[in-house]
Amino acid sequence: MTAGFGSGDGRPAGAEPADASGSMAGRPGPLPPRIEPQPGSTWSTPPAGGTDPARPVPAPRAERPVPPNTGQWGPPPTAFGGAGHQGPGAPTTAPGPAVYPPAAPGFPGVTGYPPPGPAGTAPSTTAGYPGGPAHWPASPPADRPTRRRWPAVLATVAVVVLAAVAGLQAYQLDRLGDRLADTDRRLAQAQDGDLARLDSLDKRAETLEKQAGAAFNPEAVASAVLPSVFRVRAGEFTGTAFAVGKPASGGGTNLFTNFHVVEAVWDGGGREVFLERTSQRFPATIVKVDKTNDVAHLRASGKFSGLVTAPAAAKSGQQIVVVGAPLGLEDSVTTGVVSALRPAQGGSGPAIQFDAPINPGNSGGPVINGSKEVVGIATAKARNAEGIGLAVPIKVACDGFKIC
Repeated sequence: MTAGFGSGDGRPAGAEPADASGSMAGRPGPLPPRIEPQPGSTWSTPPAGGTDPARPVPAPRAERPVPPNTGQWGPPPTAFGGAGHQGPGAPTTAPGPAVYPPAAPGFPGVTGYPPPGPAGTAPSTTAGYPGGPAHWPASPPADRPTRRRWPAVLATVAVVVLAAVAGLQAYQLDRLGDRLADTDRRLAQAQDGDLARLDSLDKRAETLEKQAGAAFNPEAVASAVLPSVFRVRAGEFTGTAFAVGKPASGGGTNLFTNFHVVEAVWDGGGREVFLERTSQRFPATIVKVDKTNDVAHLRASGKFSGLVTAPAAAKSGQQIVVVGAPLGLEDSVTTGVVSALRPAQGGSGPAIQFDAPINPGNSGGPVINGSKEVVGIATAKARNAEGIGLAVPIKVACDGFKIC
């Protein structure tokens, strides 16, 4: 079998491989001997002891000259320099560049190899073809540095984007803080306004309550006053008395009535009268009388609620309620207004003129204002006239008896 005719396995005729002791000991093993075909010979099956001379050996083609043996590592070394050291007895070649003919068409592993690499790198053989043509490893792609720069560029862009987002969020948070502060200010102002309005409403409510309390309500006045008002039986005379002030010092209840109601008993030397209410009857005693002002002080052993006296004098136009027992009819209520205040004259004390209807039996009954306070003691009415009644101011009675 013949060896290939590529540039990697040719050798000059007659050259012998270097032995193991020569300078080529560190290189790959010696190539097999080249079999040179003889012109005009033919191939035949060799006999057991050698070649078959009857089979002609084909001659090399003229268009493909046989290159000199260059070996796997370049041209053969010179005797004392050049590409390498040669063993003893090896022929020398003239210096000069080696000629490498193109490989035969279709020869595997010849075409398509990259050019030799930079100086100092060793060539490598084609895998699977011992002694094949040498080639240099491929150089790194030219765009690899650019690809290595991409992560840094992306990181820079990401940092810039994150910084922009952080700045935008900080700006939005700052604006939101300003808006919240403005909202708090407006809310505080609204709350201040609401508090002011609430204060105003509270004051108005208090005023309305006072006005409502001061509003004249005869029903409420009568309900509060009636339990403290009694019918008085003084002999043959009948009148009205009412509890006033705090309980008496020795126990019991202090009451006011007119002197002319108990005058017959007082002048007759008697002191006992009776208080009647519904079906009940309570004894009472005449303690003291004021004939000038027509007032008498009674005291009962029972305990009754006393009425409150007005601290101020009655005024013209003030609405009033008169409670009494006209003609013996207990718990009678009439209403009217204060017509005028009359000073003392003709040996009689000052008087309150009012227009509420009264009749015999109302004498000694309380005259009550809208605040459920006693302003006077009903004492008389004008004869042959309507709507003219008179009452003793409560201050006169309180100052004279000191029981209010």
